[in-house]
Amino acid sequence: MAHVGRQLNPRPAGVRSTTDDAPMRLTALIAGTRQTIAGTVYGTIVVLSVVTAASTVEQDLWRLAVIAAATVVIYWIAYVYAHGLGENLKVGRRLTAPELAAIARRESSILLAAVLPVAAIVLGAVGLVANRTVLWLAVGLGAAALAAQGLRYARLERLSPTGMITTVAINLALGLVIVVLKALVAH
Repeated sequence: MAHVGRQLNPRPAGVRSTTDDAPMRLTALIAGTRQTIAGTVYGTIVVLSVVTAASTVEQDLWRLAVIAAATVVIYWIAYVYAHGLGENLKVGRRLTAPELAAIARRESSILLAAVLPVAAIVLGAVGLVANRTVLWLAVGLGAAALAAQGLRYARLERLSPTGMITTVAINLALGLVIVVLKALVAH
C-alpha cells in the first residue's frame, strides 16, 4: 500500500495549494513537472500524429480540433485504464477510487499536452490565423513542447552538455518525423 500511495501522489512535488502561486501551478499544468514528463511527451506525440494525419483529409478546422481533442481524451482514458490494471496486479488487489483518481490526475499531462496545439487550430477555425499557417503552428508548438521536455529531463538528470543535446535531439526527432510525414503526405 505504501508503494501505491507514494506512486499515486496526486500533487506534484513543489506544487503548493495556496492561491498566491497560481501562475506556478498553471505553468506546471501546461509545461509539466518532473512527475509528468512521460505523459507530456506521450500526449504531444499523440496530438501531433492526429493533427498531421487528420489535416490531410479534414479541411474543417473545427472538426479537426474536435478530432484531435477527442483522440487524446480516448488515449488518456485507455492509458489510465491500462495503468490501473497494472497497478491492480502490482499491489494484488483492486485499486480504490481515490487511487484510480490519482492515476487519472497524474496522467492528465497527456490531456494538457494537447491544449496548445488544439488551441492553435481553434485560432484558425475562428479566422484569426490562416488555415495552412495554423497547422504548422500546431505542429511547431508540439515540437517546442518535445524539445522543452527533453531539456527538462536532461536538467533533472544533470546530464552533460552532450547528453542534454542528445536528449533534446531525440525528442525533437520524434516531432520532426511527424512533420516530415505531414509534408510528404500533404504534397
